[in-house]
Amino acid sequence: MPDRIHLAVALDGAGWHPAAWREPGAHPTALTSAAYWRDLIRTAEGAGVLFATIEDALSLGGRSSEPDAETRRDRVRGRLDAVLLASFLAPVTGRIGLVPTVTTAHPEPFHVATGLQTLDHASRGRGGVRLVAGSTEQERANFGRRTGGPAGLPASGRVEDDPALLGAFREAGEVAEVIRRLADSWEDEAIVRDLETGRFLDRDRVHNIDYAGEFFSITGASIVPRSPQGQPLITALAHQSVPYRFAAEHADLVFITPSDAASATGILNELRDAADAVRTLDEPLRVFADVLVLVEETREAASAVWDRLQDRATLTTDARVVVGTADDVVDELRALAAAGVDGIRLRPARLPADLEAIAASVVPRAAEAGILRPDDAAATLRERLGLPRPASRYARQEVGA
Repeated sequence: MPDRIHLAVALDGAGWHPAAWREPGAHPTALTSAAYWRDLIRTAEGAGVLFATIEDALSLGGRSSEPDAETRRDRVRGRLDAVLLASFLAPVTGRIGLVPTVTTAHPEPFHVATGLQTLDHASRGRGGVRLVAGSTEQERANFGRRTGGPAGLPASGRVEDDPALLGAFREAGEVAEVIRRLADSWEDEAIVRDLETGRFLDRDRVHNIDYAGEFFSITGASIVPRSPQGQPLITALAHQSVPYRFAAEHADLVFITPSDAASATGILNELRDAADAVRTLDEPLRVFADVLVLVEETREAASAVWDRLQDRATLTTDARVVVGTADDVVDELRALAAAGVDGIRLRPARLPADLEAIAASVVPRAAEAGILRPDDAAATLRERLGLPRPASRYARQEVGA
């Protein structure tokens, strides 16, 4: 279906603009309440959004490059654990995919994998993850296990010029591999539940993964039975060559940050080259472009709000920013769809205001314009993206395939 795209949203605190919490429609006292997140995710689901990502980090300052990120008082600080939050949201939703963010450097891969499998069971096949490579100095201090690591981008701005960053992406690749292997460690028919014989489990269908890598090793099987999707959807955000290569090798879906439709074409070409070099997964990499949006009834009103936000705290981002009306956002969706992306992830500048505008105005107009892919009623997030349910690699080996 050419030039038609999926739509996703990225949820983070009071919104993607650091001053959004001060807006009249914000709910700064509710940011860590279950009801706040339930209402956000239901708004997105009601709009027919394919999935929502949930941001996370392992320090107060998050992934900010601001030198005073840990100590400044004019930013939202405090958040809920994204995987646990997604598992809470699973039973209060029925359709939308749930994709929490996980930093790969510190959590144990086994715990990450079992948490994601649990999310997939709780959501009946709507779970995924956005993997973030590396860690900040403060995140390392919070865990106290590593004395060295990436210190931000090197002066060149290129990941490949920093050995610590390269190591972080190799480690993230191992985490992605372990998530998939542990998901495969149970075959679909491993649980027998034979009341007559008292045989609950066919132990021959539960396999030790016996993984040994550069950064860790795991010998056993998952504690969670195989989940509805087989494997959770693995996603990553990529801005340049090394992350593009990481996504091409390990992810099902990648988020990119083109400045416009023309730059999206160049990024797509680079991703195709990377996939040709390293991709071993059966399906092509799905590509979603990120667009940060602030939506009002008129361009003048949107500009006034944006100026007020920027006066209070300057937002710096490499993502495309659209400040205007719903029609302006739809025009951007149309241009990126024509460039060949599979989907677009909208980052609402303000929550809930811009999410509500996406649901009430952007989605209906985009659907009327024929930009959005229709819902095919598939049961799982993978299926809705056109991705097959992977068979257990260990079952395939058993039959000699």
